[in-house]
Amino acid sequence: MTFKILHFYFLHLIKLKVGIDMSIVDGEYKIAINGINHWIKIDGANNNTIPLILVHGGPGGNHYSFERIVGPLLSKSRTIVYYEQRGCGRSDAPSSLSEYTIDYLVEDFKGLLKWLGTRKVDLLGYSFGGELALEFAYAFKDEINKVVLSAPSLLETDIQKMVQIAGILSVADETVYSIFKSFQDKGLTVDETYNKLWDVIDSRTVDLLLFENQEIAQLNRNLWEESKLINSGLMLEALTTNPSPSPLIHRLKEIPNQTLLITGIFDRNTGLSISKIIHSKLKCSQWELFNKSAHFPDLEETNKFVNSVINFLDT
Repeated sequence: MTFKILHFYFLHLIKLKVGIDMSIVDGEYKIAINGINHWIKIDGANNNTIPLILVHGGPGGNHYSFERIVGPLLSKSRTIVYYEQRGCGRSDAPSSLSEYTIDYLVEDFKGLLKWLGTRKVDLLGYSFGGELALEFAYAFKDEINKVVLSAPSLLETDIQKMVQIAGILSVADETVYSIFKSFQDKGLTVDETYNKLWDVIDSRTVDLLLFENQEIAQLNRNLWEESKLINSGLMLEALTTNPSPSPLIHRLKEIPNQTLLITGIFDRNTGLSISKIIHSKLKCSQWELFNKSAHFPDLEETNKFVNSVINFLDT
């Protein structure tokens, strides 16, 4: 047996051992999982790496911007799997608000793993997708290899809400601040203040909250409009009204996977506080700060973001 044949043979055995399925093919798919047609796209299959499943945020968001800016760079060296959650983006919606819970999302992810047919996958979750990626890592410890979290959230915590309230007030005009003061004068709770504050801010304030570079904010907003994809708000409503009986923050210590956290130092949406909590509770995590980014380091420092992700996954 020649050296080249031996090399191919042992490389094939290694790929099988770590769970690389060389039958994955690039393309867009609509796959029925738990009765819901999910939009899935595979890119970079020819790289024959452990599939990197991308988990979008929102809740209720989609991959449209990531797919056009960051994804193509990642797929130059990794096998990328985009999938949009039930009721999100290009996936179909369930018939009931009660079918947007974390348990349903975890079951959908189980169906995705079965469809992919791989023994191992990596995860990259951004914003709420980072929180959801941790739920997946908790539920499927044997199937998940490495995890990347970009500006992850912890929606269930009051800390998360207070970070956002402070973030909004730090960039909003005096009118919004005056409205906030009126909420205080009325003695509203943190939850009530949080919900009412989001009702009164405009798109400019949202862009200032989420982005340090407003040119990137405008690019992202243009892509949002181009996509014609709408966040119905139903998933956030469902997750808020039907929270998990076992909060994720108390289960983080049970997640064993090697994890990379990426946070922009100007993140006013989930903030350094949430990343610090997650980093301190995970068993095996490293934390990288991006000095020119707010909530979307993937969009504001794209090349650095891609290099950090690839280096972490390849190490």
